[in-house]
Amino acid sequence: MTTTPDPTCSVLSALDEPLPGTAATAPGYVCLEVPTGWGRDVLDGTALGDGPAAELSDLAQAADVRILFIRRPGREVVRRTRTVLLSRTEPENTWCERLEITDPRELVDIVPRVVAGPAPGIGTAVADPITLVCAHGKRDRCCAVLGRPVAAALATEFGQDVWECSHTGGHRFAPSMILLPTGYTYGRLDPEGSIAAVREAARGRVHPVGLRGRSTWSAAGQVAEIAVRETIGDVTVDAVSVEDGPEPTVRHRDGRAWRVEVKTSELPPRPASCGAVAKPVRPLVATTITQL
Repeated sequence: MTTTPDPTCSVLSALDEPLPGTAATAPGYVCLEVPTGWGRDVLDGTALGDGPAAELSDLAQAADVRILFIRRPGREVVRRTRTVLLSRTEPENTWCERLEITDPRELVDIVPRVVAGPAPGIGTAVADPITLVCAHGKRDRCCAVLGRPVAAALATEFGQDVWECSHTGGHRFAPSMILLPTGYTYGRLDPEGSIAAVREAARGRVHPVGLRGRSTWSAAGQVAEIAVRETIGDVTVDAVSVEDGPEPTVRHRDGRAWRVEVKTSELPPRPASCGAVAKPVRPLVATTITQL
């Protein structure tokens, strides 16, 4: 008897679930190179030990940053030092620095410095976009199966600026990709589409296809920004900023502004992750855009 495997969470999501508003909210990032030993959660103690992981979790929450593990695409490379990427994503305060450390415990002193404000100057400034592609198979098989080919294709063109990374939020949107320093997050892009997004980022533009949102904003703010960009056709990275709230206000740097009404819709139940219990999906959608 032949059985048909259940559809993956990413296949079910792609049927009708919109992408805008699904990026994890993270105004700052600290990315640590960990070639081996990822647990289901990066700070579950598997890689760093229970004590350091708990301390880093508290520090990250206080600094309003997200900690990700990163590794080179396609192979495990263990080196004497580890690369660390630091980034803030807010418009007008968007930066990324790269440095090398020898012990993950050094992050205890580094994480508190990745706060809103100018770059701390503890690493080398990064000019080109950094690409993080989720390949965290212990969280969900879709991330590993769909993410790794995308990371490999990107590395062929963009080399050392491409990393596989741990869970970015939203396995069902795999392959999922974050661009630093802006925090623009993408989903459901094939290798060609991912390359196009990175090329646009290098030109200071936001690639609209597969866009989930800028991680600086809440889900409602992400929906509002994307809706306004689609309306006015401006893809310049920092052309707009968002004042978050139940009805976000999107402001253009030329002085124009729009209030966006955002409502919750409901889609049929499906698992948010492969093997999870099916639950209703409630995406946010922009319903009305009013120019102020």
